[in-house]
Amino acid sequence: MSQAFQFEPTLFKYLRDLKKHNERPWFKASKARYEDELRSPMLHFIESFAPYLEKVSENFLADARPIGGSLFRIHRDTRFAKDKTPYKTHAGAHFRHLRAKDVHAPGFYLHMEPGNVFMGAGIWRPDSATLGKIREAIVADAKKWKRLSTAKALGNADISFVGDSLKRPPRGFDPEHPLIEDLKRKDFILAVNISEKEALAPDFIKQFAKFCKTAAPVSEFITAALDLEW
Repeated sequence: MSQAFQFEPTLFKYLRDLKKHNERPWFKASKARYEDELRSPMLHFIESFAPYLEKVSENFLADARPIGGSLFRIHRDTRFAKDKTPYKTHAGAHFRHLRAKDVHAPGFYLHMEPGNVFMGAGIWRPDSATLGKIREAIVADAKKWKRLSTAKALGNADISFVGDSLKRPPRGFDPEHPLIEDLKRKDFILAVNISEKEALAPDFIKQFAKFCKTAAPVSEFITAALDLEW
């Protein structure tokens, strides 16, 4: 298994410059920097991570295609946004389930942004039917969910749940349920923030793999709740 991959500081330097010059003419003039300093290293990371991911689960994909793979596109969808800046000022890689069609499915995630680097696992903004299945699975095996979601390994690694929750209990679920705060979640994401220095370390790919392995039991529970293979 290759361990040679390492991010360079130029990735964060490019993103800082892009934030200062978030305009199409600048991006076009600096296209070579985008390809050399951001897209190429992110695709290299995705390709290098594939054998590590396979050891976590064979049903999640590290797809190093430039378009349509694990790397998120740099262009923002501004159709309904007040912010009309055309480009994202972060790089993201999502290692999703083989049967997933979009980001709203179980997966592992790496977010590379100056001053805001984090690793994530789980499912973000699932639709109502998907949320219902996860909540029902929690109620059906509350003991297992509590054991997995409060595991000591998560706390030791500073991994915690993030995301939005309902203000009130979801319809059809007991407001007095001991796990009602979990049932109110709209996102089921485990995440941990790290520094840019940590992301640039020679062993970062192994650290990301360690995070995915630690978060895997919760991700497996969510994946099984959706009738997907782990």
